[in-house]
Amino acid sequence: MSDSIEKNAWQALRAFTNARIALGRAGNSLPTAPLLAFNLSHAQARDAVHHPLDADVLHEQLRAQGFTSLDVHSAAPDREHYLRRPDLGRRLSDESRATLSNAATNDIPEVVFVIADGLSAFAASKQSIPLLLAITKRLADWKIGPVVVARQSRVALGDEIGELLKTKLVVMLIGERPGLSSPDSLGIYLTYAPKVGCSDAQRNCISNVRPEGLGYEAAAHKLHYLLTHARRLGLTGVGLKDDSDALLQAESATIIEDASKKY
Repeated sequence: MSDSIEKNAWQALRAFTNARIALGRAGNSLPTAPLLAFNLSHAQARDAVHHPLDADVLHEQLRAQGFTSLDVHSAAPDREHYLRRPDLGRRLSDESRATLSNAATNDIPEVVFVIADGLSAFAASKQSIPLLLAITKRLADWKIGPVVVARQSRVALGDEIGELLKTKLVVMLIGERPGLSSPDSLGIYLTYAPKVGCSDAQRNCISNVRPEGLGYEAAAHKLHYLLTHARRLGLTGVGLKDDSDALLQAESATIIEDASKKY
C-alpha cells in the first residue's frame, strides 16, 4: 500500500513545523495515517472547548506555590450558556461580584493576574502556573494582588475583576481557541486601568504560550517588558508597542561582545 502514496516535494519542511503540510496523496485523497491524525486533532480541539476547568485543583497548586487566590464565575451558569452567550462570559455573577468587592482593600495592588478557562481549560490548567512562576520572579518590586481563578470567562471579564480589586493593571491568562495542532495554547491580555467597557484597542496580547510555541521564559520576558512600560506610561493597547525582541537581541549582542573581550 505504501507504494501507492505519492510523496510531496516539500516533505523535508515538516521537520520545522507542526502545520499540516506535505502529507502526501493516495489517489484523490489523503493517506490513511494523516487522515486519522487530523480526526484525532479535531477531537482534541473539541474536548478542549468543552472540558471544565478543575478550579479546586488549580487553587491547591497556587497555594502550594505560595500564591493567595480568589475564585469567581461569570454570569454564564454553565458551558452551554457560555458558548452560546459570549456576553454572559464578559460579566461576573452577582455572587462573584460581591466576593471581589469584599476582598478589595485600601492596599491597592499594581497588578492582578487572572487565570481563566476561556476556550481551553487544558491551556489554563497546564500553562498558567509555570508562566506565573516565570513572570513573578521578575516582579520583585511590584505589589501583586491575589490570583483570581475565573470560570466560564471571556477576556473582558478581567476588566470588571480589575475594577473591583482597584488594581492598576490586570493580566488575563486565558485559554485560546484550540487549533488543530494546539489544543492547549494560552493567551495573555494586559490592560491598564481596567474597568467595564474597555475595548480590545486598550489591551496588549501575547499569544500561543506553551512549550511547543512561545515558551514560558520568552513569554515572561515579553510580559515583563510590557508591564514595565505600561506602568511608566500609564497605558496599554495601541499606544504601547512591544519592542521586547529588539531589547533581547541587544542584550544577547552585549553578552557575546563581553565574552569575546574576555577570551
